Amino acid sequence: MSTRKIIAKGFCLILVLLGIPLEILSQSHRTIYHKGWIDFNKNGIKDIYEDITQDLNKRADDLLSQMTLEEKSCQLATLYGFGRVLKDSLPTKKWKDEIWKDGIANIDEQLNGVGSGLTRAPQLIVNYQQHVEAKNTIQRWFIEETRLGIPVEFTNEGIHGLNHSKATPLPAPIGIGSTWNRNLVFRAGQIVGKEAKVLGYKNIYAPILDIARDPRWGRTLECYGEDPYLIAELGINMVNGIQSQGVASTLKHFAVYSIPKGGRDGNARTDSHVAPRELHEIHLYPFRRVIREAHPMGIMSSYNDWNGEPISASYYFLTELLRDEYGFRGYVVSDSEAVEFVHTKHQIAENYDEAVRQVLEAGLNVRTHFTPPADFILPIRRLVNSGRLSIDLVNKRVKEVLMVKFRLGLFDQPYIENSKEAEKVAGADKNKEFIMDIQRQSFVLLKNENSTLPLNKKKLKRILVTGPLADESNYMVSRYGPNALPPTTILQGIRNYVGKDIEITYSKGCDIVDREWPDSELFNSPLTSDEQYMINEAVEKAKENDMIIIALGEDEKRTGESRSRTSLELPGRQQQLLEALYSTGTPIVLVLINGQPLTINWADRHIPAILECWFPSVQGGSAIAETLFGEYNPGGKLTVTFPKSTGQIEYNFPFKKGSHGSQPGNGPNGSGETRVLGSIYPFGHGLSYTNFTYSHLKITPYEDNNASKFIVTCTITNTGYTKGDEVVQLYIRDKVSSVVTYDSILRGFERITLEPGESRMVSFEILPSHLEILDKNMNWVTEPGEFEIMIGASSEDIRLKSSIIVN
Repeated sequence: MSTRKIIAKGFCLILVLLGIPLEILSQSHRTIYHKGWIDFNKNGIKDIYEDITQDLNKRADDLLSQMTLEEKSCQLATLYGFGRVLKDSLPTKKWKDEIWKDGIANIDEQLNGVGSGLTRAPQLIVNYQQHVEAKNTIQRWFIEETRLGIPVEFTNEGIHGLNHSKATPLPAPIGIGSTWNRNLVFRAGQIVGKEAKVLGYKNIYAPILDIARDPRWGRTLECYGEDPYLIAELGINMVNGIQSQGVASTLKHFAVYSIPKGGRDGNARTDSHVAPRELHEIHLYPFRRVIREAHPMGIMSSYNDWNGEPISASYYFLTELLRDEYGFRGYVVSDSEAVEFVHTKHQIAENYDEAVRQVLEAGLNVRTHFTPPADFILPIRRLVNSGRLSIDLVNKRVKEVLMVKFRLGLFDQPYIENSKEAEKVAGADKNKEFIMDIQRQSFVLLKNENSTLPLNKKKLKRILVTGPLADESNYMVSRYGPNALPPTTILQGIRNYVGKDIEITYSKGCDIVDREWPDSELFNSPLTSDEQYMINEAVEKAKENDMIIIALGEDEKRTGESRSRTSLELPGRQQQLLEALYSTGTPIVLVLINGQPLTINWADRHIPAILECWFPSVQGGSAIAETLFGEYNPGGKLTVTFPKSTGQIEYNFPFKKGSHGSQPGNGPNGSGETRVLGSIYPFGHGLSYTNFTYSHLKITPYEDNNASKFIVTCTITNTGYTKGDEVVQLYIRDKVSSVVTYDSILRGFERITLEPGESRMVSFEILPSHLEILDKNMNWVTEPGEFEIMIGASSEDIRLKSSIIVN
């Protein structure tokens, strides 16, 4: 029996089980499937667009020539999936009366477990075989029940791992960035892409390439960091990993999205204060490189404005930059409500129809929002029929969408032919080692005075585990990742790890926030009787223990999308708890759970060991326990600067020359000591349980003499007694330039693992593109002159220096 016949029988069975009439599989439709092609338009002839041997451009043009305005407009909108906008988990007779009777561009988050779908149709989500068969049933409806049979594209989120119930989870992107590991990120992309493919998703909204320059911004946790080069390198590998599986990657959020005025999010998602040079050198740098080097098929346009122009209605951003300069060849999907904001928030369109016209003419292809797709489709039809929108422009936008569908093979193999493969491939249980590996590599050891860590199980009898994050897990599950996996909290992880060897006592100590928060960040108020009792209880237990492990920071409700902060201090009563426990004299290890840098000045001065864990995934508790007790040696590095105060913001890397300078002690232009200097922890910082030395720096050639690249090598040696990872970082300083440049820029990094006593040579290539700046005329150029080459363990811990000359 052929594969297609098996699929057809499977469809019939699932329809019967779910009470759906078999009429949707009419006899006439069973004749459209032929060997090597599908008669999508059901005319009995192999049209050009149905011929897999034809050029993709010709196929798209042929299909476009047969489409009506109704069919074209439907290819420019998203239908949000079941439990969001779509009311049905599977096709019904009523679909013939819906606007998508003429097709639809994509269905987003269909049966992924987000929203009410998991409770209303759990068998179509958690049972992978039934999930795949449901996707095939929906696809079959679009192919057989619409006139031209244009396949639908299923899209989904993927920044924390595939956004499906029990897919493989990833730590928060800020943790992924902290691994500084290209190969690991590529592998993460492969897993996301592979799981997406076998579950029927063809376009994944990942990675996020936004630059986290203001740590108050809530989505800092969903960015790889603050440096454009690091983000570009990891972004290239994530895109390559996803698309290696035959699945599209859609970059988020184009552009200048991550720097709203004051770091404010939520209803204040607008007004980014970024100079033109910073726009291109910092915020657009990752997009420019990732588009040119990895060729993603999708871009998500953001809902903010820049220089008075909403991005999603900007011809400059969506056409001149994105397509003409960067060479993007895919389609642009809007972030939710970006089209509406052109009218309602930015108010540059007098009504919604005018906003629709502006975004389409700017370069937007597909509108996405949590309302019916007719809201966007019907205005397109009105605009064309009234002559306010060119049909040629509509044709162009529709063809860009169709080309992605052709490139993804949706017209060649629209169905998932083996519904059982998903059970063998997808799921966290298939990637247990990888889940733990990427989780461990994301941890950053911020401080380790007197080698407090790792803890020695043989020397400890009793440990107090405390803090409001110790037995909390909500931060381990993201709305943008797997959502039905059992979590292991820090307390559970430690108990599981030590077993009966050490007595573990638990006391919460305080809640994550007090009842007045966030207003309590503005003034001190007396502890309530309940708060005082919780702290006292933890203090009394601390006195009875040999060691305190305290988990402090933020949870899922305190940071994230629409959850920007006005302070970066530990929220609620956490600081009072920490100081009270410190006063007992019992040694303390601080575990940070947070989505952005925190101004932990007191902890840095008084607590001997601090481990940054960000928002780990569901096995975070186990990975943290292994790290605290030395089974794993942390080797991650910070990708964001920890400022000492919100009053220093922006304080990050890279920074313009002189912008982080001190105050003069005397002089004609004033003097004094009125502000704090420096950061708590700089960009690139991260310690280890072992030590590394850097030596034998060599650069070839010293002077370029028309050479296409410089080769930089150095030797790293593990001089300690423990196996460990080091992230070797290469920075470049332009000594003299025609415009003011950054004090130094990151242009290379390698994460290596060394056994005790082992040495390894690390090699970097410096290309002309690594030395480029924007000149006075805003052109990218490599200027002649001297460049200082610096190799180190962080942006401030430079171990080796030399120079090169560019003629």
